[in-house]
Formats: sequence, C-alpha cells, structure tokens
Amino acid sequence: MNTALRFSLIASALTLGAGSLVAASNPMVGGAAMYPTKNIVENAVNSKDHTTLVAAVKAAGLVDTLASKGPFTVFAPTNAAFAKLPAGTVDTLLKPENKGTLTAVLTYHVVAGKVSAAQLAAKVKAGGGTATLTTVQGGTLSFAKHGKGYTVTDAKGNAANITIADVNQSNGVIHVIDGVLLP
Repeated sequence: MNTALRFSLIASALTLGAGSLVAASNPMVGGAAMYPTKNIVENAVNSKDHTTLVAAVKAAGLVDTLASKGPFTVFAPTNAAFAKLPAGTVDTLLKPENKGTLTAVLTYHVVAGKVSAAQLAAKVKAGGGTATLTTVQGGTLSFAKHGKGYTVTDAKGNAANITIADVNQSNGVIHVIDGVLLP
C-alpha cells in the first residue's frame, strides 16, 4: 500500500473515531447521538422521542431561529409529554390559524443563553431551593430540586421533570423534559 493511501485511511479512521468520541460525551436522546457540533434543529430531527416537537417547531416557523447562532437553552418535551395533553390539543395547535398560540407555547420552553444543569443547580441553591428563569416568550419558569433531579414549573403550576440534562449543541443546550409547559 502506498504511503499516501495509508495516510488517507489513517486520517479517515481518526476522523471517524473523533466523531464517535464527540457523540459519546453527549447523552443519547431518542435513540440518536447528539453532536455538540450540530445546532438544536440538526440534532432534534434525529430524536425519535421529539417528532411532535420538531413538527411543532416547523409549523410555528421557528426552524431558522433555533438553527441560528443563539445561544439558547431549550426545555424539550418528549412525544410522551405532548401525549399527556388533552385529546386534540396538539392537532389544534398545529393548525395554521393557531400559529401565534403555538409560537407562544414553544418559545415558553426556550431561555436566551446557555444554562447548564450545574448553573441551574447553583441558581436553585442560591435561591434557597428555587430559581426562576425568564423565557423568550416573556414568561417565567420556576425550578426546584426534586429527588436526584430537578423540576420545572410553568405559570399555571404544571410541573415537568428534567429527564436528560446537558445535551450540548453548537448553539446552546437542550434539557429533555417529561411535560409540556404552558404560559
């Protein structure tokens, strides 16, 4: 084997290995590797647990926003979280005439800036057991320690658990939650 070909094969193997190491440093979500070199949208579309969220983001016209530089912190409800809503809620929100309401619900799950789980824990500790973050929608979310993890509570008093934290993206971080938050 000539030297140039051998070098090319070694370089390819190292590149593939590096990609695997990068994926391994981030939690898997919905059975898919989440790459910190990809943006929120590029990763979310690969999660089988977030197909409803991705469809909603598309219907609301927020793909370009969540693919932009950011940074953003997204509290991402799973398909099972959306399934807990009253029957017909998701279908109603996805209708074009409800785009404004859908946008408000989705942007209520987003905080400007990148807030890691460690930063969130520090805020909760500094706040005497609770912390509040302002969403892109303009409302607030409250956070508290619950068992080994954290809960997030919306303006209506509905609580969701953070089930997977610190899924790093090129333009922020995703924290997977098991409930849909409502402004």
